[in-house]
Formats: sequence, structure tokens, C-alpha cells
Amino acid sequence: MSTFRIALLQMSGHGYDQDKNLEKGLEYCRHAHDMGADLALFPEMWNIGYHESDLNDPDHHKAFLAQAITIEDDFMAQHMQLARELHMGIAVTYLESYPERPRNSMSIIDKSGNVCLTYAKVHTCDFGVIEASCTPGEGFYVNDFDCEGGSVKLGAMICYDREAPEAARILMLKGAEIVVTPNACGLDSRRIHQFESRAFENAMGMAMTNYGGPPHNGHSVAFDVDGGLIVETGQGECIRIAEFDLDRIRAYRQDTVWGNGFRRPHRYADLLSMHVDEVFKRINAFDEDFIRGQR
Repeated sequence: MSTFRIALLQMSGHGYDQDKNLEKGLEYCRHAHDMGADLALFPEMWNIGYHESDLNDPDHHKAFLAQAITIEDDFMAQHMQLARELHMGIAVTYLESYPERPRNSMSIIDKSGNVCLTYAKVHTCDFGVIEASCTPGEGFYVNDFDCEGGSVKLGAMICYDREAPEAARILMLKGAEIVVTPNACGLDSRRIHQFESRAFENAMGMAMTNYGGPPHNGHSVAFDVDGGLIVETGQGECIRIAEFDLDRIRAYRQDTVWGNGFRRPHRYADLLSMHVDEVFKRINAFDEDFIRGQR
């Protein structure tokens, strides 16, 4: 049996104290390695612990923007070095420096310590000031990640991307076998079932890591290729291993009626329309009209 083990690093952060976040994250990665993980998955925007503050205050907003880092910064370099040392993948999250406005990003580091995929959140939560202050990503990506079983096609989403079924659907169409999702919110049963549905309808595994402890509530989860629950955590800090049977995933995808088997994309032109009915028009966190074509 070819297995792929993802460690769900359910932690609470230290706000803008990036040194403490770095130290804690590296410690959890070492524990994940000792538990047999192939890949350690962080919660969303870990370098600042998804720290919320009054970004309507110009000084607070300036302090937020100052937290953005690049892939060349020490925070990232230490995760790359640890990945090489442990020979374990690390999916680390951060506020990424970017022209004009930063991005809410995740970089997947392979077992040799190289970044093999960087994904910026497409569906930014523009109803909140933090993500209305970010630049949305431009697409969804899949990468071949080497593991003991050969390789696995990994896709990436972040938190609110789960609310748009198109995100997971595109990753399925690009060949994703498993999708990893950093998260930062209170999860109720409906949101957890969204991950179950995305797994089931697209015939691919789903793994999500949320923050443990207030203001978030844990419940990190993983679902199998048929939507079956692999693991669900409680509310506090912990590390749980989600083990995926790659042979089972591939055999299931050969025969399932879900995924791309019986779709009719030539009937889906309306999905590309930019028209919005009045009932769905929205104002963002800066009291501006949300115009999707500009984001």
C-alpha cells in the first residue's frame, strides 16, 4: 500500500511576534516528523497567526503591511532548511510581500527543501479588513510531490476557497489527487461538511488545518476520495496524522461516476458571466462596492 501522511498542525499563534510563531511552527514540524508525516500542513497565514486588529486605523494598517515577508526571508529559509534536515515536506503559510497589497499565501516545500508550489488565496474574504487589504491570487495549481509511494498530485486552496465549489473543481480538472487547505475561522458542521462534499464530488482527498484555541475552534479534518472521514480533531492544540491510501485513491478514480466522468462543460457558459443580481451585490470592508472584475 502506498500511503501519504499529512500532519495537521493545529496550533494557536502569537500574533505579530514572528519569531515565536517561527519557533513554535518548527517545533511542531519536528513532532510531525517523529509521527511519520510526509507533509506538515500549517493553519492560514501562520507567520502572523492570522492576527486581527483594527486595520481601519492607519497606524494598525501600516503595522499589518509591515508583517509581509518574501520567500527569501529568514522565516521561509528556516522552514526550507528544516524540510531538508527532516526530509519531510512543509506547507507553510504567510502574509506574502507583493506589489501594492500583500497576498495570503502558502508555499509547499518539498523534501529537498525547495519550494515546489506557491499559492495565493483567490477567494479573499473581502468582507473583512485583513483580506480586503490583500491581493487575490490569479489561479489554482497542482504539483507532483515526491513521497514514499512515488509521487502524489497535490492541489492547494486556502480557507474561504472552500465556499466556491469552482476552486476544488478546477483542481480536480488539473489532476489533483489530494488538496491541502490551511484555515482560520470558527468551523461549524456545515463548513466541515463542505470539505466532505468537495472530496466526494471531485473524487479526491481533502486535508484542512485550522487554528486551535480562541478565537478559532480547531476541528481540522481530512476526508478520503469517496468523502469518508479520515480524521477530525477537537478544539485544542494538537497534531493529527491524516493517512491517505494512494492506491485506493487511484483505483477509485478509475471507476467513479463523480469527478470529471459525466460532466457537460459545454452547458456551463453561465459560470463565466460577470453579471451579479441585485440581491448578491456587496460592499467590502472599506465600504466600497465589491467589483469582482477588479479583484
